[in-house]
Amino acid sequence: MSKYTIGLDFGTLSGRAVLVDVVTGEELASVAHDYAHGVIDGELPSGKKLSLDWALQHPQDYLEVLSTVIQAVLKQSGVSAVDVIGVGVDFTACSVLPIKADGTPLCFMDQYKDEPHAYLKLWKHHAAQDKANKLNEMAEQRGEKWLSRYGGKISSEWIFPKIWQVLDEAPHIYDEADYFIEASDWTVWQLTGVHTRNACTAGFKAIWHKQDGYPDQEFFKSLDPRLENVVEDKLSTDITPIGQKAGEITKKAAELTGLKEGTAVAIAHADAHVCFPAVKIDGPGKMLDIIGTSSCHLILSEEEHQVPGICGVVEDGIVPGFFSYEAGQNCVGDIFGWFIDHCVPAEYHEQAKNEGVSIHEFLTKKAEKLRAGENGLIALDWWNGNRSTLVDVDLTGMIVGLTLQTRAEDIYRALIEGTAYGTRKIIETFRNNGVPVNEFFASGGIAQKNPLVMQIYADVINMPVKVGGGSQGPALASAIFGAVAAGSERGGYDDVFEAGQAMGKLNDKVYYPNPENTKVYDSLYKEYETLYHYFGVEFKGIMKRLKGLRSDIGIRGE
Repeated sequence: MSKYTIGLDFGTLSGRAVLVDVVTGEELASVAHDYAHGVIDGELPSGKKLSLDWALQHPQDYLEVLSTVIQAVLKQSGVSAVDVIGVGVDFTACSVLPIKADGTPLCFMDQYKDEPHAYLKLWKHHAAQDKANKLNEMAEQRGEKWLSRYGGKISSEWIFPKIWQVLDEAPHIYDEADYFIEASDWTVWQLTGVHTRNACTAGFKAIWHKQDGYPDQEFFKSLDPRLENVVEDKLSTDITPIGQKAGEITKKAAELTGLKEGTAVAIAHADAHVCFPAVKIDGPGKMLDIIGTSSCHLILSEEEHQVPGICGVVEDGIVPGFFSYEAGQNCVGDIFGWFIDHCVPAEYHEQAKNEGVSIHEFLTKKAEKLRAGENGLIALDWWNGNRSTLVDVDLTGMIVGLTLQTRAEDIYRALIEGTAYGTRKIIETFRNNGVPVNEFFASGGIAQKNPLVMQIYADVINMPVKVGGGSQGPALASAIFGAVAAGSERGGYDDVFEAGQAMGKLNDKVYYPNPENTKVYDSLYKEYETLYHYFGVEFKGIMKRLKGLRSDIGIRGE
């Protein structure tokens, strides 16, 4: 009798499940469910307005995913829950939720439904940037050695700036919360009844180190005396390595999901970091770029190095046995989406409709007819700030070279090229600091759906680009970790690399660099670096002052 696992992937706008054959890796069914509340960045469900740079979510949406997509993939595939041996969960991170000791989110409580700080702060919540700035300033003053492991800066997207914002702006919520927990760990808790904390998000988003633990109490006290015991009072020092079993489906979770009570559930993972086994990566020197609304660049090494401007290095943070590095771009697919929504002429939309293609396909077709450099444009890919290597969410986007002859497809291609330049900057930073990048893999919807993007990436970074073959990379990878949680005794695997080789997928198509294009892009990249340094380092105040002015006069971006 065949055995199966289910991977649950909770993204920014929706949650999805994929049901996978443990032996062949065949994806028998995949179902997605949009969050009813979406990203809460304008107002709460009650109508209360939010300030600039907020990004919240409602955890009720995650429960609706659990109650919907699992039963849907079982029905779609015809597989019995009895034959499902394991479940894996991945989530956007850092997405942090204040809860009571029994796991109840504060926003579920009537008295806090109108309190923004009672809701989950999504990964792209940037309203705690002032807290991140102060945290970084104090860490530098004190000479905290852990700061270098995160490229010299802690991001406003991470857990401690977000917790500190709650304490500072809504101390009653901070006091009411028994814990602050990653959404990934909370979801696993709903399935197993077990409170766990995964090493991936603890290491990459909460400044935890396998040998040294969290920053000490004196550091937190130096930020705010009320934070002295934040780790002991609001988090957990019991961190579980990636690749282990968190627990088993409870009776309550079985009723919610349709799964069999006692089914193994893996320790939670972050949505990008989980993907390594899904593309058959089995060792160091192989970079994986998860390309979606944002982009996450991950690589393994046998040694721990200090790499400026990265998001972190965590031992055993992605797979056991290696040091795991993360870098990223705050905005990739979101840039393309912004351009489509706000800048494409109506006649292009009409032509795309007449041709029976999406506007993205229509623009791609036009942009791919352009030669490298023909658009005469360079874009800085900072529409949602810069994650790596500048770690500054207050930087903004830019396009240089616009003329009266510039067309929509010129800009569209320039935006793609800008994200590729940002990826090259990350690759070169790793290489220059002792972390080899010998191979490049891409995963995510854009990698599979847009050949032009992948070819431009290959040309800009001058490396072949291999693309993950699963229809849902993170969900497939979570299913692989579910098979490891089940173990060989239940029909799964005892090693994640073994499971990945059996269940992972790669497309046959490999994108090889075009030498002629690569030569042009080498020249353009030098110009990109000049702009990168000018607006990101030397004169970064220009963008910040413009953003500050916009905020001061009360204009909200749409």
